[in-house]
Amino acid sequence: MIGVDFDNTIVCYDDVFGRVAIERGLVPAAVASSKMAVRDHLRAIGQEDRWTELQGIIYGPRMVDAPMFPGVAEFFSRCHESAVPVAIVSHRSRFPYLGERHDLHAAARDWLAQHGFHDPARIGLPADRVSFEETKEAKFARIAAVGCTTFIDDLPEILADPRFPAGVRRILFDPHGLHEAMPGIEAAASWADLGRLVDGGRRE
Repeated sequence: MIGVDFDNTIVCYDDVFGRVAIERGLVPAAVASSKMAVRDHLRAIGQEDRWTELQGIIYGPRMVDAPMFPGVAEFFSRCHESAVPVAIVSHRSRFPYLGERHDLHAAARDWLAQHGFHDPARIGLPADRVSFEETKEAKFARIAAVGCTTFIDDLPEILADPRFPAGVRRILFDPHGLHEAMPGIEAAASWADLGRLVDGGRRE
């Protein structure tokens, strides 16, 4: 079983964070080049709460504006066609910590449906192979419970956590090359690279 994280691994938020931050007058256009640039700017000017509220908006009603990373659909479709099981396991709060009370799990599931993830003629991922957990501990438990032998995540701190299930192959999705190499963790800069890594070392 290949396990895959959701936010910032399947869904690319860079452009939408910048657009919505500009729309709301939170950042100047010159610093809205990426999600991290928006975050760093708001933190630098003492607006951590505005950053928290912005995340609730993006992960809720504005999820519809966020695209997939290039190659995601092809990766999942190839796994479906090859009968390689895949599960999405994400750590995502149910409701925002600040701002309007949007159901962030429902928004994510709607996004998956809108992008054809559960359509047998498109990506073909069964809906019961999608889990959104509210704590890291629950995410680790779910990774183990569904029987993942490989897991793909954009956060090195998740993959390097001592609570991460032992024996699971760990692959870091690092499209911007932000992270140093870490022992026991492979890295890929694109979904094409992920496909080659998985194909070359599959233990599912």
